[in-house]
Amino acid sequence: MSLTKQFLKSKPLCKVTFTLQSDVVADAKNVALLGDFNSWDASANILKKQKDGSFRAIVELETGKEFQFRYLLNNDLWLNETEADKFVASGVSADQNSVVVL
Repeated sequence: MSLTKQFLKSKPLCKVTFTLQSDVVADAKNVALLGDFNSWDASANILKKQKDGSFRAIVELETGKEFQFRYLLNNDLWLNETEADKFVASGVSADQNSVVVL
């Protein structure tokens, strides 16, 4: 798993790259990125499968904010980002959400 940030000089935005390596996703058919930046919509940010078997998505997010998110594999298995800036209680279950701080 990885989370990389590229801050834009011309706008108060950051391009955040969310990546799940092939060994993490195993044989997943689809991987979605859900978070408060897309109203937890499973169809809003679908990660694209790369040639090496990993899945990746790039999302532009507003700087100066924190965003909670999680990955959803095959519409069934929830995963957190191991390289998240922090983790917070989800408020829905005993699980935690990953947080990216910009």
